[in-house]
Amino acid sequence: MKYKQLKKIDHEYLIQEEQRLYESRTEGMLARKRNRFRLIDAFAGAGGMTLGFSKCFGHAFDSVWANDFNNYCIDTYNANFGDHCLPGDIVDILTDPSVKIPEADVVIGGPPCQGFSLLNKNREGDPRKQLWRPYFDIVERSRAKVFVMENVPQILGSFEHGEIMGIAESMGFKVSADVLCAADYGVPQTRRRAIIIGCKDFDPAVVFPPRKTHFNPNGNGKQLTIPFNQGDYLTEPQKWKTVRDAISDLPSPEGTEIRNVPPPLDLHFGRNPTELSRKRYGTIPKEGMNRFDLQRIAPELTPPCWIRKTSGGTDLFGRLWWDRPAFTIRTEFFKPEKGRYLHPKQHRPITHREAARLQSFPDDFVFKGSKIEIAKQIGNAIPPGLAARVADVVYMLLTINER
Repeated sequence: MKYKQLKKIDHEYLIQEEQRLYESRTEGMLARKRNRFRLIDAFAGAGGMTLGFSKCFGHAFDSVWANDFNNYCIDTYNANFGDHCLPGDIVDILTDPSVKIPEADVVIGGPPCQGFSLLNKNREGDPRKQLWRPYFDIVERSRAKVFVMENVPQILGSFEHGEIMGIAESMGFKVSADVLCAADYGVPQTRRRAIIIGCKDFDPAVVFPPRKTHFNPNGNGKQLTIPFNQGDYLTEPQKWKTVRDAISDLPSPEGTEIRNVPPPLDLHFGRNPTELSRKRYGTIPKEGMNRFDLQRIAPELTPPCWIRKTSGGTDLFGRLWWDRPAFTIRTEFFKPEKGRYLHPKQHRPITHREAARLQSFPDDFVFKGSKIEIAKQIGNAIPPGLAARVADVVYMLLTINER
């Protein structure tokens, strides 16, 4: 089936195909098929994106090569996907004549996003904004038919986004991009990520973005039973998953270090907060409270810098809601002063295990490194549950000729 013919396929047919694919994958049938695809993950981190594309989430993709600069991430990736993730600077690796990039069907990855992040005050001229260039070198060397690049939403519309589109199109790719909310795809977190997807054979826009599987039951402040744009959803979508869905079965954490016990309790440890921090936690006991509530109730417990900052930062020292998804889980989720990371009921920040679950990592995923390094791996990852829906799109693009 040629590209021009694909554009003529009835939209209802594509909807039905996506529905069948999603059901087949979630039932574990897709991973058992003989038709499997080779995957490369550049800037892999802990492997959250590979996890979404792999058999762990029911998909038919096998990782054959990966790279990351952080040795702890390398250890984590290799512990879960096989010993083929190379350490080191990607530029140095690609200029080493002894390194051979294997052929693959798809290249995925997230070039470091700090260069685009609103949290980076010096983002103009940040060299990390150019690391998409070696990414495309890998795409070219591997002869991939599809690529998927993920980043912060701010990349879309940037000068670099235009360059990325130009390079991809010059390589023969048709490209589509959008910002996806993880909660719309079954992740108990409202994290938003930009996805840029290119395909050589077909226009990815015919199947991207993937249709949503979950909806906000409180959209526009009204309780909803049916999504208002039904065409954006798969059949019978479910309500957004919540913090309660993800972590309510866990007991109170024990200790302050990684524990030598089976998961999930190995990463379910706490901190040893100061007495002042304990008083602050107890002063804002209700779900949804934040630093402004602390200042209103107990100004004497409020840091002077927060009192001087009269706007913004409404999630700092915030308490999660049981029956809503979490906000974005970042690398310092164990510090309430960095965001909305207080447990909905207990007077403490969330644990590593709770953060991993809110990112949709399964309990049997193996993390390597110190507790600080593991926190970075959890916070930097794309939620695997979101990546799995992007993988559905890639699978459709790679198999459309067979349908």
